[in-house]
Amino acid sequence: MSRERIGNLSITGILGAIAYILMWLEFPIPVMPPFIKFDFSDFPALIAAFALGPVSGILVELIKNILHSFSSGSFGVGELSNFILGASFAGTAGFIYQKNKSKKGAILASVIGAVLMAAISYPSNLLVVYPFYYNFMPKEVVLSAYELILPSIGSIEKALLIFNVPFTFVKGMIDVVLCLLLYKGVSPFLHKLNGEG
Repeated sequence: MSRERIGNLSITGILGAIAYILMWLEFPIPVMPPFIKFDFSDFPALIAAFALGPVSGILVELIKNILHSFSSGSFGVGELSNFILGASFAGTAGFIYQKNKSKKGAILASVIGAVLMAAISYPSNLLVVYPFYYNFMPKEVVLSAYELILPSIGSIEKALLIFNVPFTFVKGMIDVVLCLLLYKGVSPFLHKLNGEG
């Protein structure tokens, strides 16, 4: 195995560990039901995707979710959904950025990744995540949490479209802004870790 590849794997592992820690630093958003929380754990994956390529970004998502599954109590369902969404975000952004390594390319890649993640969140929540959680919290209780915010919501399908999809997109875009602000500062450190500096 080449020195560069070992360096890439080491950096991916470090960023995966950071993403795992950030996954625990979650907080509720006033305009969302209390069981939906915000965290910055996709940010390291986006850094990895831009610095090392889409596979590295996807691996960061895999590492954080495997680690999180051991202690979250969601039986891996929440982590599977988080991985699918995060991997689509970081993987897409990293793949597109490889074709156009510029600031404009990074912005375009990130926005497309965030849109794809938001779109995938709808079927993922509707068909996988929420049906699983109905075993612990009845569907009517879940819906009532949305109705406290918007009484006319009427159905889980509408709730996911009105609340979850935009939330997922905004969450992705906040990670994008962070990445664009910090990437230049972090990049030399990553290259140094990789043995390039």
